[in-house]
Amino acid sequence: MKRVAVVILNYNGKDFLERFLPNVIENTDAALADIVVADNASTDGSVDFMRERFPDIRLIVNDFNGGFATGYNIALRQVEAEYFVLLNSDIEVTPHWIEPVIELMDSDQDIAACQPKILSYYDKEAFEYAGAAGGFIDRYGYPFCRGRLFQHLEKDHGQYDDNREVFWATGACMFVRSELYLQKGGLDDSFFAHMEEIDFCWRMKNLGFKIFCCPQSKVYHIGGGTLPKSSARKTFLNFRNNLSLLYKNLPDGRVFWTIAYRILLDWVAAVKFLCGGGFGDFWAVIRAHFAFYGRLSKLRKARRQLPHSMVSQMYQRNIVFENFMRGKKCFSELDPKQFSQG
Repeated sequence: MKRVAVVILNYNGKDFLERFLPNVIENTDAALADIVVADNASTDGSVDFMRERFPDIRLIVNDFNGGFATGYNIALRQVEAEYFVLLNSDIEVTPHWIEPVIELMDSDQDIAACQPKILSYYDKEAFEYAGAAGGFIDRYGYPFCRGRLFQHLEKDHGQYDDNREVFWATGACMFVRSELYLQKGGLDDSFFAHMEEIDFCWRMKNLGFKIFCCPQSKVYHIGGGTLPKSSARKTFLNFRNNLSLLYKNLPDGRVFWTIAYRILLDWVAAVKFLCGGGFGDFWAVIRAHFAFYGRLSKLRKARRQLPHSMVSQMYQRNIVFENFMRGKKCFSELDPKQFSQG
């Protein structure tokens, strides 16, 4: 058994596999890591392509498309390794991208998951939206990153090159201890896609583990490979899943008022969508709320299965206000004292 399994979940990404899989093979030490492609019932010929072009790469074929969460859960139950790497198909890796992360996680058994530095494939001097140099959320559940506040992407000048505890590691390239992943239920199947990695990392933090970013490893990400950035489906999943992860993971004394305030802010966002001509996104927010209400009984059951406490690295101010009202565009402009210490 290799120490590491790099598992690429593919859904209709044959072009990405053709473009990036040779790069992953070239830059992955075969003595350290196996490479696995898990196909999520693609209809674009991905499976035949893999069998013809990469017959030596292990291929797992899922019977149906259960989204990012279920797709990985099915696949990873069939993989043996000490560490799993969940790797998007649209990522270009660099030489020795695995070793620094494994060295960091080996040095601290409390690190449950870790990500490398995520840079843009199209602008390799800039951070990429989905992860940048490590993910955070504010007290109302709005995610942001070192290197990315909302749509503002910073240039990488080495300003975030320190190993740092973060709140969440991106699912685009997440290293995770396999034992923890399998024992603690993996990603939440009900999320389908979007924010399932934040939910997983928050659960790990509630269990006393830490999440890290290791910028000594870097990869380049295209992003938006499955759903376009402007997508009512993506809006629906993001708003529904955001409320779900808040309900599941917040401490008891903060659940009700946090979600009530967040729902109010969601309505503001919905009206903004509508005023901008985005009726599909407006309706997606409404549907997301009703979907959340319909899931409350299941979410309540999931909540009862975990301890809850004030965990580290949650930003205690409203990042929406900080960004849009106070003009803060860079992570370094945020008050470091406002990040909880657990």
